Amino acid sequence: MLHPFTIANGGITAGLKFSVFPTSTGIDLVRKGGQRMTHVPLLDPLSSLTENFQQRGGTIWACPPCVTSRGYSHEDLLDGIVIVGASAMHAEIKEGAATLSF
Repeated sequence: MLHPFTIANGGITAGLKFSVFPTSTGIDLVRKGGQRMTHVPLLDPLSSLTENFQQRGGTIWACPPCVTSRGYSHEDLLDGIVIVGASAMHAEIKEGAATLSF
């Protein structure tokens, strides 16, 4: 999750609109306290990257089945995360949005 948020923050700096849609175990990293589970030396901590991303207008969408299967609720996730299915992403793609996948 470090690289997607690093690239997304760079995209926002370049004037692009970015949304991130973590799935599977990526959900563990966007729950409160989950950012402490990973850190790569010489890169910004995940907590800083996600906070910076959200403060600058980035959106984090969380996959509903991935959230539910881990026993999480909206209250377990970082503030501002939207639990929404892939239809939100598909709507953006239909309007011409480009995608990146990690």
